[in-house]
Amino acid sequence: MITEDIDPGLWIRRYAKTSGPGRRLVCFPHAGGSASFFHPLAQRFAADTDVVSLQYPGRQDRRREPLITDIGTYADRLASVLMSMPGLPTVFFGHSMGAVLAFEVARRLQDREPAVPRSLIVSGRRAPSTCRDEQVHRRDDQGIIAELKLLNGTGAQLFGDDEVMRMALPAIRGDYRAIETYACAPGATVRCATTVLVGRADPKATLEESEAWRDHTTGDFRLKSFPGGHFYLSEHQSAVNAEIAAELEKVSPLPGQA
Repeated sequence: MITEDIDPGLWIRRYAKTSGPGRRLVCFPHAGGSASFFHPLAQRFAADTDVVSLQYPGRQDRRREPLITDIGTYADRLASVLMSMPGLPTVFFGHSMGAVLAFEVARRLQDREPAVPRSLIVSGRRAPSTCRDEQVHRRDDQGIIAELKLLNGTGAQLFGDDEVMRMALPAIRGDYRAIETYACAPGATVRCATTVLVGRADPKATLEESEAWRDHTTGDFRLKSFPGGHFYLSEHQSAVNAEIAAELEKVSPLPGQA
């Protein structure tokens, strides 16, 4: 259920200023991730795009807030946040857990102009209807750290800093619980165009599982694969930026229609 009593300032981060943007890019981080992961995207697109990075509770400046461990609750709150913003033609971009969140928020907003996204880009995540029995959130701390090392999504310096890891692990565990207990509603779809980006060696999403996103949109569908694993986008940022730029151009209003 979408609620109306959410403070957008808690959730929204902007890392670069833009003047008179004609469109918006909303970025959904991965499990355990933070808004700052998308700082490079803000630098790349902020000249003409309102780049909004979402900050989940339980990390960085929100680390003392209660965790959210349910995708539906996450999506309801994020939908409320985005509904409170001035309307602009919008693209959602989500990586890993953020891909599922972007999809679920898009579902909640697709009948709610002007918040409805016109395009959805999902990265590093198998389709919502594909199932795996994963229980990383039930592991001990060392088991979770082993998972992070497998995915190579956390800097080596973080693994060597016990204090930082102790602060980060509750949010990581909570996000893993949210995504690993998520169940997609049967037949769930969005109407917006959907682009799927995936690393060809990603242990979390095979090409076949990524192709299954096609069943979750009634709009245009496109799949693009890259060399690399779960965090292929760190190695291929320019190519990923080109995919995002292409979608932003599609949703931009024509002159005189802003």
